[in-house]
Amino acid sequence: MAEVLPAIIPISYEDLKEKMSIVRGLTSLVQIDVCDGKFVSSKCWPYAGDTENDFEKIVGEDEGFPFWQDMDFEADLMIESPEIEVEKWIKAGAKAIVLHYESSPKILDLVKKLRKEYGYLADSVAGIEIGLAINIDTSNEVLDEFLKADKEGKILIDFVQFMGIKKIGYQGQEFDEEVIKKIKTFRKKYKNIIISIDGGVNFDNNKALIKAGVNKLISGSAIFESEDIKEAIKEMEIR
Repeated sequence: MAEVLPAIIPISYEDLKEKMSIVRGLTSLVQIDVCDGKFVSSKCWPYAGDTENDFEKIVGEDEGFPFWQDMDFEADLMIESPEIEVEKWIKAGAKAIVLHYESSPKILDLVKKLRKEYGYLADSVAGIEIGLAINIDTSNEVLDEFLKADKEGKILIDFVQFMGIKKIGYQGQEFDEEVIKKIKTFRKKYKNIIISIDGGVNFDNNKALIKAGVNKLISGSAIFESEDIKEAIKEMEIR
């Protein structure tokens, strides 16, 4: 089996609340895709319009992020220069942060900085999980530097997120089979690292992905367009 995370690209804050309410009680974790219109050409909340629901205003209110008491979220930061924005998402309560290798030349320094300041989720209530995403055209070898164990046996990232589509930042894109080869190659080299896959994940490829070594399936369209979302999540997670 694999863990299934519904993926949300929020058009607005209200859209985010609506989609989170739909999967509330069906999953304990969702992925929120954050698109700035720079690193990826698409733009979503909080970078899109919606001035009535400014990010800082929402986080500063007593209610905070929607359904935070019974649902965690990970923020997939598809944004340029994430070192500028990442801390506000951590302060908003993200359980995990996904950084894209291609988004900044300072990505290794940023991961080291976050580890130093926030630690590991397993060691502290205040800690966070860090995932590193790479595009299909990016060599797996760039991950090696992030997966070197220190003297305590710890590595910089908690999981790797492979992108299953070339045009990231959009849901409903066609899955690229090339990523399965990348995952298999990575799994042979790293037996115990958690692998996540995002982009084009559906009921036609979920079994092949799990067989290749994937632990987490991130799916947007296939989940939210299903007539029975509870059954869709259950069906997708089965090997």
